[in-house]
Amino acid sequence: VQLVESGGDLVQPGESLRLSCVASGFRFASSDMNWVRQAPGKEFEWVSGINTSGRTFYSNSVKGRFTMFRDNAKNEVSLQMTSLKTEDTAVYYCTTGPVAQPNIHERGQGTAVTVSL
Repeated sequence: VQLVESGGDLVQPGESLRLSCVASGFRFASSDMNWVRQAPGKEFEWVSGINTSGRTFYSNSVKGRFTMFRDNAKNEVSLQMTSLKTEDTAVYYCTTGPVAQPNIHERGQGTAVTVSL
């Protein structure tokens, strides 16, 4: 399993950002996918998931602001983040695993999102 995240950046509160994750080494189209994040000094937090049918699920902390997509032709999941808040600052990882049960042992190197004035 290989997962490569990209798109993290330093942005101001209220701005938007789109993260991407390209997957390889497994049957992507047959796999649920998740995004998790880890803020400095904190545990991993599940952010969103998408099942094989394309149905999406979100944590309460991001619901209404984040949207997750998948493109099976490109083996890619993405996370469109809007109305970013300082508390969204974290390293974001995509992972395999059932929706809301991310396999954090199968994750990429992460991409850093910093939301600050």
